[in-house]
Amino acid sequence: MAKIKTAFFCQNCGAQSPKWIGKCPSCQQWNTYVEEVVEKTSSSLSRKTGLSASSSPIKVQDIVLKQEMRISSGNAELDRVLGGGIVSGALILIGGEPGIGKSTLMLQIALKMEKVKILYVSGEESEMQIRMRAERLGLTQSQCYILAETSLEKIFLHIQELQPEMLVIDSVQTLQTEVVESGAGSISQIRECTAQLQRYSKENQIPVFLIGHITKDGTLAGPKILEHIVDAVLHFEGDRHHFYRIVRAVKNRFGSTNEIGIFEMQGNGLREVTNPSEILLSHREEAVSGV
Repeated sequence: MAKIKTAFFCQNCGAQSPKWIGKCPSCQQWNTYVEEVVEKTSSSLSRKTGLSASSSPIKVQDIVLKQEMRISSGNAELDRVLGGGIVSGALILIGGEPGIGKSTLMLQIALKMEKVKILYVSGEESEMQIRMRAERLGLTQSQCYILAETSLEKIFLHIQELQPEMLVIDSVQTLQTEVVESGAGSISQIRECTAQLQRYSKENQIPVFLIGHITKDGTLAGPKILEHIVDAVLHFEGDRHHFYRIVRAVKNRFGSTNEIGIFEMQGNGLREVTNPSEILLSHREEAVSGV
């Protein structure tokens, strides 16, 4: 029986070491190294994921320019933050604190895009729980398909059968692939699953949304390399004890990072705030004589 090879990975930046280190030499963080099984190589990766082996080199002047295809999310606030809509083949990571409304936002968008076939994959909720939340949002008739699954190989099988036009993963920390032997949520699993989803997104020109959790210090859970793989990183911010939420882009290959989207959490979901001045000025006190 072959000996299982292990290594130590930094849970903050993804750096690898053959032995445990107290302080990471890459990100300078303390006590972040965890032992994990080193991922095995697999010559059958294309067969498992349905991806082609590789593309052929081509001269830059021979590349055929195509018009940038963008899909409207049906949400003006999110479209503006993304730079005018969802770009075909984009891999977008949206992060936020637990319970802030990430899943509600993405499910609401998936249900609103009635003309787009969407596969919403949840590793945290059952189909019945999502149906109950969809009814609360008041949106039940759509082209949105729900799948409760965490195995990436099984997800790709359903993708090949369904052929969706957009994919939502809730959340990336729950995914697990057979290529890596460590448990779900580990550095190796997150990195490999994201890489496979990136290949699928680019080769099929399908936009993919990844929902991710953030740590106590406000950074996205998982290695920093995750933020380098994706095309856009959105932060969903707010206070669970207040109604308003903000979406801002900290990275966007297809648009500006100077835009923000404002939402109000209501009983039937998130409402777009098209006039932020109305909110910001509504609580101002009236001018007092002599002041």
